Amino acid sequence: MARKNNDAPQNKIINEILEQYNPTTVEDMQNALKDIFGPMFEAMLKGEMNNHLGYENNDHREKKTTNRRNGYTKKVLKTSNGSIPINVPRDRESTFEPKLIPKRSKDVSGIQDKVLSMYAKGMSQRDIADTIEDIYGFEISHETISDITDSVLENLEEWQNRPLKKFYTFIFVDCMYVTMRKEYETKKYAVYTILGYDIDGYKDILGLWLNEEESKHTWMQIFDEIKARGVEDILFISMDGVSGLEEGAKAIFKDVTVQRCIVHLIRNSIKYVPSKDYKPFTANLKKVYGAPSLKAAQAEFEKFKQTWSQYPGAVDVWKRNFKYVEQLFDYGSAVRKVM
Repeated sequence: MARKNNDAPQNKIINEILEQYNPTTVEDMQNALKDIFGPMFEAMLKGEMNNHLGYENNDHREKKTTNRRNGYTKKVLKTSNGSIPINVPRDRESTFEPKLIPKRSKDVSGIQDKVLSMYAKGMSQRDIADTIEDIYGFEISHETISDITDSVLENLEEWQNRPLKKFYTFIFVDCMYVTMRKEYETKKYAVYTILGYDIDGYKDILGLWLNEEESKHTWMQIFDEIKARGVEDILFISMDGVSGLEEGAKAIFKDVTVQRCIVHLIRNSIKYVPSKDYKPFTANLKKVYGAPSLKAAQAEFEKFKQTWSQYPGAVDVWKRNFKYVEQLFDYGSAVRKVM
């Protein structure tokens, strides 16, 4: 979708979307991630059922058992991101006992990071099998792990390579860190995450990518990939302060407005502040980025610098990045609330 030179139509589109959908960054990132947990749990349960019956769904060959699939039972799982409804497969003889989520169990928060990590590009088939074995422990056989892995891979390939929309109003990029086993080692890995809003306000996780650490180079490869999958234009990208990332994003999406994530700036600045002062410090900051106008924000920033001059490191974070606060006031209050 071609970008218009006049900012007025652009603001109108954005404000209409925000008024209707009222998105918020952190909560929407979590909710969108929650939406992809369900299909992965269902794929793993499907693999368990395949192993239990000894044949895959839609396998028309002669069966060694008279037992058959018998639809699904609804179940609501509990994660740290909220509740997730899933369909648990049933068999006619009621002999299927799910091991991933036992019949009277609902809380999966302890394994959700491992489930999430399997969605990330960069995981080999062996890595995924190892992660599945890690999730189940020693309760299942290698044959069962193989059946579950096959079911998961089918689901993953379709999700990772699906075409994307041509135009996104907002893109939020961030790195989450998960502890997982990869190549016989257990350690933390960065999961690169992109949340997008299209012109209709629909939110979607565009993709997840796995790497040992966050870097500009990896982000550049990811931006190249989403462009190859169909993304032609983006209005706003909200990101943290990885060196060179803003220039890299603009090299691929030349007209995009890059906004430093206010949450990241707050986290970076309070590293220099004693915990006893967190609350008043962040309350003063909110008066700056939450001001009703640019002039008011500038006035509040002068007060903020004087009030917290005893913590020069914290104040300097905002001095270096105040241009990102100022550019928020190029747009309406609804846009500022999201950005």
